[in-house]
Amino acid sequence: MSSQTKTGKVYLIGAGPGDPGLVTVRARELIETADVLVYDYLANPKLLDWARPEAERIYVGKRSGLHSIPQDEIEEILVERANKGQQVVRLKGGDPFVFGRGGEEIAELEADKIPYEIVPGVTAALAAAAYAGIPLSHRSYSSSITFLTGHENPEKQSISIDFKQHGKTNGTLCLYMGLGQLPRILSELKAGGMAGEMPVGAIQWATLNHQRSVYGSVDSIVSDIEAAGISTPAMIIIGDVVSKRSKTEWFEGRPLMGKKIVVTRARDQAGQLTALLESKGAEVIELPFIEVQPDINPQLITEILAGIAIYEWIIFTSVNGVKAFFDIFYKAFDDIRCLGPMRIAAVGAATAREIGSHHLKVDLIPEKANGDALVDTFIQDEGIESIQMLVVTGNQNRESLVQRLETEGGAIVDTLPLYKTSKTDLSEHPAAERFRKEGADAVLFTSSSTVKSFVDQAAALTLEPDAKKPAFGSIGPVTTNSLKEHGLCVGFESKHASLDYFVNATTKHLNS
Repeated sequence: MSSQTKTGKVYLIGAGPGDPGLVTVRARELIETADVLVYDYLANPKLLDWARPEAERIYVGKRSGLHSIPQDEIEEILVERANKGQQVVRLKGGDPFVFGRGGEEIAELEADKIPYEIVPGVTAALAAAAYAGIPLSHRSYSSSITFLTGHENPEKQSISIDFKQHGKTNGTLCLYMGLGQLPRILSELKAGGMAGEMPVGAIQWATLNHQRSVYGSVDSIVSDIEAAGISTPAMIIIGDVVSKRSKTEWFEGRPLMGKKIVVTRARDQAGQLTALLESKGAEVIELPFIEVQPDINPQLITEILAGIAIYEWIIFTSVNGVKAFFDIFYKAFDDIRCLGPMRIAAVGAATAREIGSHHLKVDLIPEKANGDALVDTFIQDEGIESIQMLVVTGNQNRESLVQRLETEGGAIVDTLPLYKTSKTDLSEHPAAERFRKEGADAVLFTSSSTVKSFVDQAAALTLEPDAKKPAFGSIGPVTTNSLKEHGLCVGFESKHASLDYFVNATTKHLNS
């Protein structure tokens, strides 16, 4: 049956409170295989990185006062795509059935006889409380938890909830979307008997590295929120349990919390550095100076794979090369032993780790992560005269490597280019636009090439007058020299050229 005549399926998925690590395993599986993703304002855009490149992405974001697409049109999109035979993932912030209008979308799907599945998610109240250290229930102070909304159907003239009846609760109240109506809601709670001293917490952007929270009482919290600059989206938690929150701020107390840091590497190469920074609380902006795209010669690949077992060495010059090679290799062969008895070399530790993910041992890694050091190691330690070698690489910096292997080492070298790198146009890139408007606390440079790229793109990275001016951080002396040569002031330098030391240096500088 063709996809034009069969009915697809819709998956209503809870995208959680923001942190991608809180999404369920089932949700990730469905995102990775979806034909279409329909996502909300509160669904973290990082979740879309898990989707297939060819998957259609449809933003239907809605926030208070700003409705980009009406609800009935969202439902039409779900039905239309499913009727085309597509697998449709509907990503909804938090949980689909907790103030998420999931019930309305299910009703429409049932009316149109569209198959569906519901994947629950972590709702904002649970996440905000956990990340703020607030125990929503407590044997001595709260044996009930009530979820309330301060924002119902916008066509209603008033909220139907009688907040007065919750004024004498001995439990915990969790108020969703209540910031705009908070003064009136608190007034009604007091009219119902709630004490003005009752503790209240407001947590904005819960679970994300720009989470902020403020605490007060029923009488003070409105002015406390205003003074702290807390805005939507925010969860309001009311009850004695708020005063029992943990003294250790396990999330907001991390050393880089509230710091905005720019990483000057392409997305697929910045993962480790970004993860280290985010684990310490930093909000990371990745500026992708380089775009990596496939660049494949089918005839050359066929010839090389047909004779793959003749090579005594295979050399990988980058993580991108490893990924591209094995994507192609596994399509041609179903057994890793088809590589033959060849030995494997990697230009650096990151490339070696990617090779290791295929359960292969790397036989040679130079002390310095560059092509010249790799050739020097081959010539000094291995002896490669008349040895057949395969170099898997991209479109840059390969000529010198191959030439030295052949002329100085006497090797017989074949080259397999699988990708090309080109400069990204940052003039309209969202990350660059955000940097221009907001600035950052620091910009981290991991190589001389990232310094050059930053300078080359200076026009697209000029800060607006009110943007925060960052400190420039260098991973080591070579990068520091490049910064100075280009007239950039070096704010700090890592003692050792490793990501762990670099992150520690960044933390020390930003907290000094």
